Amino acid sequence: QVQLVESGGGLVQPGGSLRLSCAAAGSIVSMNGLGWYRRAPGKQRDLVATITSGGTTSYADSVKGRFTISRDNAKNTVYLQMNSLKPEDTAVYYCNAQIKGWSGIYDYWGQGTQVTVSS
Repeated sequence: QVQLVESGGGLVQPGGSLRLSCAAAGSIVSMNGLGWYRRAPGKQRDLVATITSGGTTSYADSVKGRFTISRDNAKNTVYLQMNSLKPEDTAVYYCNAQIKGWSGIYDYWGQGTQVTVSS
């Protein structure tokens, strides 16, 4: 079994920064693709950023140039550095991980962490 534990959310003023972390724990052979998603109030969950096992990244147009996704394979952790935050970035942020365990490759989700951008 694998669990993803997120941290780093909170309340920040417009223009501020936050860094989200998502650590995987359990029976992990390797971590493949990793990503961050978000769900704003009353909206569907949207993709924010992804990073492959080789380190290739991609971003939603709305966060390009402001957010940076990274990974630390030794710590089984994925990060999302969020700069120049805007009120429209307010959402619950979820990490997603494709993890290879001893019995196969499975898709896992974190519990979500609230990010609120407000003055």
